[in-house]
Amino acid sequence: MLMGEYRNSVDEKGRLLLPSRLRNEIAGSTMILTRGVDKCLWLFPADQWRKISESIMGSSSMFKSKTRLLQRRIIAPAQECEIDKAGRIPISPTLRESAEIKQKGEAVILGIGDYIEIWDVDSYNAYLAESESEFLDAAEELGELLSMSEAK
Repeated sequence: MLMGEYRNSVDEKGRLLLPSRLRNEIAGSTMILTRGVDKCLWLFPADQWRKISESIMGSSSMFKSKTRLLQRRIIAPAQECEIDKAGRIPISPTLRESAEIKQKGEAVILGIGDYIEIWDVDSYNAYLAESESEFLDAAEELGELLSMSEAK
């Protein structure tokens, strides 16, 4: 399972060093990098990506605007990326721009179960600040759900 919060720099060639703990979890996997939501990037093992892309592509008609939006925002910019011998992945200028990740800047790398999120450090800090009250509400709801399931 992919988990943890890490910070690393993007080098002058737009490559990001993945933490060894995450690399060990995805060793040997082909990885797919694409635009995520909330101004981040998503990095998926190819088998997980296949499930998501098939779901998006097969979920609805191409004549529906929301389907086209998801296809254009998530499927179209996706790129296969190899982890080099030094443990880095290349991030295209287009994807860096969409997530506001600066070349030679700091990035936050989050292990989220079966995928990885990559954020510009400033965007991530702003997201955390903006979503604090939502987080507290979600935690409270989760606590209620957990206590209800324990009571059964």
